[in-house]
Parts: sequence; C-alpha cells; structure tokens
Amino acid sequence: MAKKRPQTKAKRPQITDGEIPVVGAREPCPCGSGRRYKACHGRAAAQAATELVHRPFEGLPGECDWVALRELVPAATAELTLKDGLPEGVPSVTLATVLPMAWPALRRDDGSVLLGLQNDTASGDISRDLADTLQRALTTEPGTPVQGRRAPADGPRLQDLIDLDSAFEPVVHSGFEFWVPDAENATPEVTASLERANAAAIPTVRLTGVDAAYWCETPDKNHLRWVMPHPEEQLLDALARLHAAGTSSLGEGTRLVGSFRAHGLTVPVWDLPGSVGAEEIEKPAAEFAERLAAALATDAPLTPDERRARGGLTNRQVTLS
Repeated sequence: MAKKRPQTKAKRPQITDGEIPVVGAREPCPCGSGRRYKACHGRAAAQAATELVHRPFEGLPGECDWVALRELVPAATAELTLKDGLPEGVPSVTLATVLPMAWPALRRDDGSVLLGLQNDTASGDISRDLADTLQRALTTEPGTPVQGRRAPADGPRLQDLIDLDSAFEPVVHSGFEFWVPDAENATPEVTASLERANAAAIPTVRLTGVDAAYWCETPDKNHLRWVMPHPEEQLLDALARLHAAGTSSLGEGTRLVGSFRAHGLTVPVWDLPGSVGAEEIEKPAAEFAERLAAALATDAPLTPDERRARGGLTNRQVTLS
C-alpha cells in the first residue's frame, strides 16, 4: 500500500467571538475551525436563542400582575420606575399591554416611552428581550417606534433596569385610547384603528381586595382569572383540598373550572354567572383567599377524595407559555 503523504496544516486565521458573523448552519464556521457553523459557534448562538427562562418576571415587583398583563388583560398600563432614574428628555416610562401595529416600543413626540408587553420575543428570555427594547427606546428619536430584534445574550434583563423596591400598579383600561395623547382629536385613520382594537377587547377589571385577580366578561359567562405566586404543586394540593371539601367556589353559581400555567405561575380560573360583576366578586374572593391560606399551611397527605379532585384539576390545566 502506498504510504500516505504527510499533510501540512495551514495556519488558520484567529477570529475573536465578537467578530464571527452568522452564516448558514451547514457552511464552514468563519472562525476557521474547519467544522460546520452549526457544530461550532452556531451551537452557542442557537442555545442563546432557544434557552427558555420559565419565570422571566421573577424578582420584579408585581410578578403576578406582569404575567396577567402579558397573557390575560387586553388593555392596561403601568408606570415603571428605573433603577438609575429617567434619562434627560424622557419624562416617563410606561408599560403597556399592546401598542399600535404591535410595536415593541414607542418613543412619543414628548420623549416619553411606551413599552409593549404582548409581543413575540426572539429569545427564550422575555425579560432580556424587553430590557433590550427598553434601552433602545430610551435613546431613539422622539416620535419613533422601536423594532424588535434578538437581544444580546449577555445584555441586561428587566431586573437590572427596574427599581425592585418600587410599586407596580397596573391600570386596566376599557379601551386603547392611551395609545394617543388626544384621542378625541385623532385623525380618521387612528380613530378607525382604535375602534377596531376596542371592539376586540374583552371587558376586564382588576380586583382591589386581593392581588392579581382579574374579572372578565364574555358573551356566555363571566370569569375570574387569578394569578398566584405559590409553587404549583403546593397550590394544586391546596385547591384540591378545598375542592373536595366543597369550598373552592366563589359563591352560588360559581365554579372552579381549572387553571392556566403561564411563565412559571399558576392561574386558577372560575366560571361566574353573567349577572356577577367585578364588585360582587370582591368579598367572595377575599374570603376564598383566607380559606386558601389555611389549605396552603396544611401538609397532611391528600385523602382519596382530595387526590381525585387534584387529578381533575391537573387534567383541566392549560399551559399558555
């Protein structure tokens, strides 16, 4: 057999990670390693894009309300307090459930910033994507929307930008008039856009007696959707205890029908009669909160009836995110 010729390896150019461009997954990696991009520097890029943060709002003031505004509430705003204060020329920063044209953010003519919460995000960390959008909105020209992009993997998160000791107080609106400073004198095009958005919005009210509970009205029946901070397994056990004891409802004609799972938190849902409004459910919700606190403090094993009730609740759980 012929002898193999000794091969001389050419010296490959050294490129730092920050200079490596994105290429096709099957193309040679620009770093010069000789491997395909997907098996080299593309692997880290893909991981950064797909790694999911299950509780992106953890640590923020009002985490439960952040989840509600992201997933459940059509029209709401909340003033944000930044850790380092407002930059010059930015009179305020306001979180909004959704913005016109689904813009990620908008710098208004007066310099104020609106940050949209209900947008698709490019990575698996909503908090990092929102922080990147917020930072760009603070420096963009007034009167300009901010477009979405993939946030840098090492960029800050909302928890790094927002004052964690500040209050988070959502204001639920009946419509989207907060989009424009003077809705009454808006152009016909803007007025038509507002009318379409308002027609699609489900009437929603935030309860005042308990945290992060939202009443909403639908054509067939009303609902209460309550975002809770407790660990999921512990909460489901407590709800099962109450359900088996016949004390999981919020009064006559109401029924605990299941729960959502959203951004690492559990959201129990009750069906309410169409005649029961937000004010009428305030007292029953406060009383339920007391029963739930007692059930959460119990660590005894579940009885057979409670286990069956828990299985029913688990089967009716829907994951939103």
